[in-house]
Amino acid sequence: MTGPHGRPLPLFRETVRPEWIDYNGHLSEAYYVLVFGHATDALMDATGLDAAYRTATGCSLYTVESHVRYLREVADGAGLTVRTRILSAAARKVRFTHEMYTGDDEGPVATIELLGVHVGAGGAVPLPEQVRARLDALAEPAPEWAGRSVAL
Repeated sequence: MTGPHGRPLPLFRETVRPEWIDYNGHLSEAYYVLVFGHATDALMDATGLDAAYRTATGCSLYTVESHVRYLREVADGAGLTVRTRILSAAARKVRFTHEMYTGDDEGPVATIELLGVHVGAGGAVPLPEQVRARLDALAEPAPEWAGRSVAL
């Protein structure tokens, strides 16, 4: 996955663990979100908001809104791949998505759309210019499912 300037954002990979399986024999809903959270951590690492940055500045990206879609069941031991897309970045905010795949070529098993706010000791603070530039360089069009709300 690359932004318009060709700089790649790596795919995130994780394997489903036995303790993540629920009473129905599939990945429990909380663990989809856990894996998406790990993919967000990888996004932060790749864009300059890594552990060293957080330690030095006391700032981090906080999720303030999310919308998860659970599309298909996932079995124990499945290999997961998460594709991250930056949709937009503003002075203090980042809108992005993750799409989770199992490698079976049947499309995503789950998706999440997130809004993150860059927060420091005094609340929301501007993103560092080099981070904002990296996010802007990675921005791409939203997938067709992004921006939806929950409805019957």
